[in-house]
Amino acid sequence: MARQHVSSSNKINVAIDGPAGAGKSTVARLVAKALSYVYVDTGAMYRAATWYMMCKEIPAENVQKVLQHVPELVIELVPDPTGQKVYCNGEDVTTVIRSMEVTSNVSQYSSIAGLRTRLTENQREMAARKGVVMDGRDIGTTVLPDAEVKVFMTASVQERASRRFKELSETDDITLEQLERDIAARDKLDEEREVSPLRCSEDAIVLDTTQMGIQDVVDTIVSYCLTEKDGEISQ
Repeated sequence: MARQHVSSSNKINVAIDGPAGAGKSTVARLVAKALSYVYVDTGAMYRAATWYMMCKEIPAENVQKVLQHVPELVIELVPDPTGQKVYCNGEDVTTVIRSMEVTSNVSQYSSIAGLRTRLTENQREMAARKGVVMDGRDIGTTVLPDAEVKVFMTASVQERASRRFKELSETDDITLEQLERDIAARDKLDEEREVSPLRCSEDAIVLDTTQMGIQDVVDTIVSYCLTEKDGEISQ
């Protein structure tokens, strides 16, 4: 499918949800590029918050202390030729927030209601003018429930672990089997947390990407977006 661009008028918001390792960030970034939209990686925001609290040596179990430091958080997503830079209180944390240490703890911190409330407010502000592609765990259900296009991406645990292993094998000493266990455990945490659990919105398009290539997924979502825009224009 040839790349298509959407005009600047009549923009929509696109919500992409799914479990860890489903490829949401890569796909969302490419969809945003195809549509000339702004990409918002909410997972990076939670990772940055997790990194910050861990640097402060504040465990997720100490909710009261975490909440005391939430107002200090200044997280910025800055477009970059290589994708997107993530800054936390002025420090470039783009690489460090992808470490296994942060990955292993992000679900615990992101389940804290006060932290989610703060970041959700920031995310809604980013999407207020439309023309945003946002990915995460609860975008279509909580952050942007009125998004014109909602997609829920999934894939088998084995496939998601394999994808993550390829990303981490050069920088982290971890086995594929350990990644499978970690991803399954994170799925359980994300699905069972009390605040904004991982779930598929009733009006979302479900894409099982286990057997799909990245470009196939991108083209499918872009097609849905163009169809939605055409429908709005004709109304």
